[in-house]
Amino acid sequence: MEERNSQCSIISINNNLPVNSFPVSLIIPVFNEGKTIKDLLETIKKQRHQPAEIILVDGGSTDNTIHLIKELTIGDDRFKVIEAGRAMPGKGRNIGTEAARYEWIAYTDAGIVLDKDWLYYLVEKAIENPAASIIYGNFSPQLNSLFEQCATITFVPALQPGKIRDRAIPSCLLRKEVWKKAGGFPDWRAAEDLIFMEKVEEQGTITATAPKAIVYWQLRQTLAATYKKFDLYSKYNVWAGKAAFWHYGIAKQYAVMIILVILGFLHSWYWFLLVPVWIMARVTKRILMHRNEFGWKPLVNPISFFLIVAITLTIDIATFSGWLKAVVTKGSTSRISLE
Repeated sequence: MEERNSQCSIISINNNLPVNSFPVSLIIPVFNEGKTIKDLLETIKKQRHQPAEIILVDGGSTDNTIHLIKELTIGDDRFKVIEAGRAMPGKGRNIGTEAARYEWIAYTDAGIVLDKDWLYYLVEKAIENPAASIIYGNFSPQLNSLFEQCATITFVPALQPGKIRDRAIPSCLLRKEVWKKAGGFPDWRAAEDLIFMEKVEEQGTITATAPKAIVYWQLRQTLAATYKKFDLYSKYNVWAGKAAFWHYGIAKQYAVMIILVILGFLHSWYWFLLVPVWIMARVTKRILMHRNEFGWKPLVNPISFFLIVAITLTIDIATFSGWLKAVVTKGSTSRISLE
C-alpha cells in the first residue's frame, strides 16, 4: 500500500504538483547582496515547483539589499524579509527556520542562482523516498572565465555522472524536525554547515540525493579574493576541529618538501627538482579528476596549467595563514565579526 501511495505522488509531481500539496519554506540568509539578489529572486520566481513561502533573513546589510528585495517582490505575499541585525549565515538560517510555517525547509544562499527545476527535483526525491528526512541537491560554479574554470578544477569536488559533487546546505531540502534535533546552526561565518551536517549524520538521519537539483554559485574572480576566502575558511575549520581533514594533510606534504630542500642544500641540487615535480603532480591529479567536465585540454594548455598551479599555491598559503590566526585567537569565537 505504501509503495502504491508513493507512486501516485510521483505521478502527481510529474504533472506539476500544486504547491499546497507539498508546501516548502525556502530560507535564505543575505548580507550586502545588492549586486546579486535580483538574479536569485528571478530564479526563485521561475521555479517549476514554487515554494509556499520565501524567508530572507538579512544579517545587517549596509547596502541596498533590503530595499531591492522589497521592491522586487511587491505583490507577492510569499516573500518575507526578517531584519535580524548582525547575524552570520548560521544564525540567519536559524531565525528563518524558526519562523517557517511548513514542515519541509529548503535552504540556499545569496550569491546563487537556481536551476528552474531545482526545487522540483528536491521535492520529487523526497516523495520517492518517504523515509528520508534530508535531500541533498547538487551544485556547480558559474563558468564565465578561464579563471573560474581553473578554480573549479583546483578546489571544487569533481562532478561524476548521476551523483552530487558533495553534500551542501545551500542546495538541500529537509524536515524542520531535523533542524530542531541538530540544535540548529552555530552562529559562525564559515564551517557552520559542516558542523550541522555532522550532527545530522550522527543522529542517523536518513538522507537521499537529487543530482539534477542544481544551484550555481559564483567563485571568487582573483587570486587575492580566493586567498581571502580560504584564509577565512581555514580559520573557521580549525576552530571547528576539522584540521585533521584538511590542514594536517597539507602540512605533511610541505614537511616532506622542506626535507627535500634541506637535502638539496646538503647533498645535491637534484633534490630541488622534486619540488616542482610534486606541484605538477598535484595539479595533474586535479585535472584528471575533472576530465569528465573539462576533458584533457587544461593538461596541455600551459596557461590553464600554470593558473591552476597559482591558485593551488594561493590556497596553500591561505590554509597556513588561517591556521595561524585560528591558533593565535584560540577560544575567541565569541568575537567573530562579519568578514
